Amino acid sequence: MELRAHVRGLMSLARLDLADLVRLESVADPVRYPPRECLRAAQWVRDAFAGVGFGDARLVETADGSQAVLGSRRCRYPAAPTVLLYAHYDVQPPMDESAWRTPPFELTEVDGRWHGRGAADCKGNIIAGLTALRALGGDVPVHLKLVVEGSEEQGTGGLEDFVTDHPDLLRADAILVCDTGNAAVGRPAVTVSLRGMVNVVLTVEALTSAVHSGMYGGPAPDALAALVAVLATLRDNAGNTTIAGLPAGQTWYGEPYPAERFRADAGVLPEVSLLGDGSVADQLWARPAVTILGIDCPAARGSAAAIAPRAAARLNLRVPPGTDIRHAEVALTGHLRAAAPWGTRVTVRTEAAGAPFTTTVDGPAHRAMAKAMAEAYGVPPTTLGQGGSIPLCTVLAETYPGAEIILMGVEDPRSQIHAPNESVDPAEIAAVALSEALFLRAYAAELG
Repeated sequence: MELRAHVRGLMSLARLDLADLVRLESVADPVRYPPRECLRAAQWVRDAFAGVGFGDARLVETADGSQAVLGSRRCRYPAAPTVLLYAHYDVQPPMDESAWRTPPFELTEVDGRWHGRGAADCKGNIIAGLTALRALGGDVPVHLKLVVEGSEEQGTGGLEDFVTDHPDLLRADAILVCDTGNAAVGRPAVTVSLRGMVNVVLTVEALTSAVHSGMYGGPAPDALAALVAVLATLRDNAGNTTIAGLPAGQTWYGEPYPAERFRADAGVLPEVSLLGDGSVADQLWARPAVTILGIDCPAARGSAAAIAPRAAARLNLRVPPGTDIRHAEVALTGHLRAAAPWGTRVTVRTEAAGAPFTTTVDGPAHRAMAKAMAEAYGVPPTTLGQGGSIPLCTVLAETYPGAEIILMGVEDPRSQIHAPNESVDPAEIAAVALSEALFLRAYAAELG
């Protein structure tokens, strides 16, 4: 097939481009990473898409200070539908760099996979989109719009506010949110639900200052012990999330996620049990889940024989479709306050919140994508839930109620996004690029 051959011939350029993008340390955290790296990434994306027909590609500052790349490309058919392409160029921090087998900001091939922070989430999706448009050349039978944001991983809502304030700029008939992935390499999928999220910082205070654990230990309240006691109430003995007032018994009715495959994908140690009642898919896609992201307390190495006066933890609550995000935030905050022992002083600060999302697959855009993926991969796509959150999807659905939103991407369970040793299989970049190219043709035909 002509398009397949074009994509195959473009993969060496795709690797060079992905290496350029991964090299940019575009973590949207100006406290720890230089903002110029995000700016350079935004400029790279702008220039790359200007080179594939987005002549008006430009940078726009959003409410949180991040730069979004916007652009448009008209086709020669005035009545053609409009497709919005979405991705993000910002990445998660590398975390513990000593846990990486390769330099996190250097694209490195290991066992056939391309490793590097952002290789899959989400710079690999940017490259897949570029490759699709390069393969099509001038033969794109739909109007295109582009938005690539720069603060998705921080959850600060810059683009969400921009969409609300400038609805006509991104209005489209179909929206490709290229920030998810497949069930496995070679097994295409469209994501139909996303959990929302609430991030909070819990702080517990018990003393005005640290005191000697021998002289005061016993009657003196220990802030770190109080924090541990609060955190222990967030799950029961089976590992179910137990936040007062938050339902946690929902069932997933879509594609199952076999437990053994999940254990392998997640790297669960052989002797360790999976958490919770019900199936893996229930826990992952249909129920709330709380994670302790970090704790502020004295480090074990070098710690003194002293009682901690203050301790804090950063928590992430994932909220399934069907649960109101505000209700979830109130339930979590109330639970944390009520669980604090000994009258300790508790503060809970919400950092970010985003609503869950769900969609249907019975429209012309979804039919066109199913046809395109089946042709690209040789097998029909399945539908998946996604435990992660993309708050923008809810904003897009509310702002453009007539648009079909399709979530897809180059990630697979081995990609280890948000963790050390993130990677992408180049075959997935090629297959997603081919799927996107075929979709643009099929969607025009579907509505033609």
